[in-house]
Amino acid sequence: MTIAAGRKPTSLYELGRDVYNYRCYFCHGYSGDGKTLASSYLAPQPRDFTAVDPQTLAREAMILAVTEGRPDSAMMAFKGLLSAQEIAAVVDFVRTEFMSGRAVNTRYHTAENGWPQHERFASAFPFILGEVALDTAWEQLTAEQQQGRRLFMSACVTCHDRAKVNKAGDIWNRKSVSYPRGGFTPADVGKSRYDGVSAATPYAQHDVVVQVEGLTDEEQRGAAIFQANCAFCHGADGSGKNWIGSFLQPHPRDLSDAQFMATMSAAKLQQRIAEGVPNTTMSAWKNVLSEAEIASVAVYLLKVFGSHSQSVDVRSQQQ
Repeated sequence: MTIAAGRKPTSLYELGRDVYNYRCYFCHGYSGDGKTLASSYLAPQPRDFTAVDPQTLAREAMILAVTEGRPDSAMMAFKGLLSAQEIAAVVDFVRTEFMSGRAVNTRYHTAENGWPQHERFASAFPFILGEVALDTAWEQLTAEQQQGRRLFMSACVTCHDRAKVNKAGDIWNRKSVSYPRGGFTPADVGKSRYDGVSAATPYAQHDVVVQVEGLTDEEQRGAAIFQANCAFCHGADGSGKNWIGSFLQPHPRDLSDAQFMATMSAAKLQQRIAEGVPNTTMSAWKNVLSEAEIASVAVYLLKVFGSHSQSVDVRSQQQ
């Protein structure tokens, strides 16, 4: 099994449900309607299966989409994560549960999941369901709504995030709010000591910038761009074994792998950075970085991780 189910499915239908609830719900929603936080920042938005007539969308087309992904969308290929049986099972589940049955699928807030008497949190429901915007002026809320917003912000927001807001602000900000922990960033290396929280993680070692002497001006520009953008997924040391990289699927490329870097040229690296890599989390950067900036990153990577690099592993020096 490639899914993390707490129980063994008793039928292909339940296998499909387990796969969906583990792999698909984040974008498509537990009820298949696409009303998720992900839909607020993805374009095109995830498909709303409850609005699709199964007669207009062939089973074979859905199996192909799950297997190979869909170009120019966030729908990734699952052929490397799911077996053919699992893909067929999840497609049949979606067609029956959502497209034909318009069912609600799995309810998370049940007594079995540790949520007895969930109705006692009813004051927060309007914010979760998007009936009241979370950033509504405090004085415009009723006493019950004020109580509900306090509850939402103290508990529900952990999973439901911002829910509905009047002013969404930036859809994406590359500065993480939950990591690095304790305020640690790669720029702190050599300037301050690690705090007790940041150092007590197996991922901190991968947020140490690789030290290389004699960088040219262009390579220094590439280093700054890499640490400000690419290190979020690849780690400051390029290994992809940092906190973010550890749960991306497939994992970010380990740029410190000498065997891989031996196959790379500046042109190949620039092409991958600009166009992205299909069926991975490596997106295209050609609309974010200029050609000159992409070229600087490429020469920096070759300098630090190429076959003739003179990098120094500061992690071994700190041990």
